[in-house]
Amino acid sequence: MKLHEAIIYVLRKKNTPMTTREIADEINKYNLYERGDKTDVPPSQISARIKSDTYAKYFIKDGKYITLAK
Repeated sequence: MKLHEAIIYVLRKKNTPMTTREIADEINKYNLYERGDKTDVPPSQISARIKSDTYAKYFIKDGKYITLAK
């Protein structure tokens, strides 16, 4: 699963706005995405991905909370 797909999966599963920390924790807990260096996904990587021009269309950031775009 790609990282943006894992983020979408978690947000759909929880169906509630989440912080980057909460999303990263869920991704790491269920091993939804594996980094090349085999370390846990940090919240900063979640933040970078949702801000990326390529993936920003999938997400809405309101303060510290992230939801899925409709």
